[in-house]
Amino acid sequence: MTNRDYYDILGVPKNASAEDIKAAFRKLARQYHPDVSKEANAEEKFKEINEAYGVLSDPEKRRRYDQFGRAGLGDMGGVNMHDYTMDFNDLVEELFGSFGFGFGTSSGPRSRRPRRGRDLQASVSLRFEEAVFGTEKIVEITRNEVCSTCHGSGAAPGTTPQRCPTCGGRGEVRQVRQTILGSMMQSGPCPTCGGRGEVIPSPCPTCRGSGLERKTVKKVVSIPAGVDTGTQIRLAGEGEPGTLGGPQGNLYILISVEPHKFFKRRENDIILNLDINVAQAVLGAEIEVPTVEGKTERLSIPPGTQPGKIFTLKGRGIPYLRKSGRGDQLVIINVDIPTRLTKEQRELFEKLAATLGTAVKPKEKGFLDWLSDALGG
Repeated sequence: MTNRDYYDILGVPKNASAEDIKAAFRKLARQYHPDVSKEANAEEKFKEINEAYGVLSDPEKRRRYDQFGRAGLGDMGGVNMHDYTMDFNDLVEELFGSFGFGFGTSSGPRSRRPRRGRDLQASVSLRFEEAVFGTEKIVEITRNEVCSTCHGSGAAPGTTPQRCPTCGGRGEVRQVRQTILGSMMQSGPCPTCGGRGEVIPSPCPTCRGSGLERKTVKKVVSIPAGVDTGTQIRLAGEGEPGTLGGPQGNLYILISVEPHKFFKRRENDIILNLDINVAQAVLGAEIEVPTVEGKTERLSIPPGTQPGKIFTLKGRGIPYLRKSGRGDQLVIINVDIPTRLTKEQRELFEKLAATLGTAVKPKEKGFLDWLSDALGG
């Protein structure tokens, strides 16, 4: 896959409606589907189109993509092609309906093919320390599951589904339709069985013939160290069940991290703003610096330390998600200027002031400029 903008791939503006995005996708999918396109790179273009549509057709993924770009898609790695690729039979039916155009479509309608289950999403809020070191959370979700009474058949215990008398079990009915291109065979889902090929004379009392029942389940989710707000964790096969033997959907856990009172995150570094007093800055000092582990680390402040000075505590930052190691903790020094002085302190400062003089020295850069440079801003 390329790193082209998804909107550019589909040829739509960033404010395009869902209908515009779907229309653009169908047009391009029809043009570049490998079964009909003669272009040498049709297959790659078709995959690229599917990837773009898979993100922009999903409201939540589109929101995160608009805000953060591809990085905002988290652990999903952009898009799961198995989830969104429209096969050619679906495309033909999407564009033309179930007509016998000779494109190699299967004899059964769309509803008779295995379908992947619907994806689900849940949100988890973490404390700053939990995001840094990882944790386990219990997530409660409500989803459809295979009925425990009929085991998915939809029929009451002791009975079985019967072949549909209207379609003979095919799940579709056909009729000849006259068009400007001549007589064409049109196929559609059977009105009696809804495309299932079976009817249920005695529906299951638990699921009322659907084969599914609504349940609330709890899942223990292992949160890896180093996650951040916007990280998405996929639990494969924990979504809704598929139909006609199709695979189960996935469950996506969307992470949000609560802000910390003192620590700030910048990528995998932790930033701590630390106040020291004038004497410590001028004379130097040995101080104890808090870390995210809950312990302190000794830091030597040299004499003459200026406001904005940054000290680095190596390996005290946030673990990397996909590789070993951790970032650093950056300690930014701020000199706390007292606003209230005792009589003795004032006398001492007055004596000090008399030795320093009154001359001022213009600087090319101010404190905020130095701080921005130091942080790569």
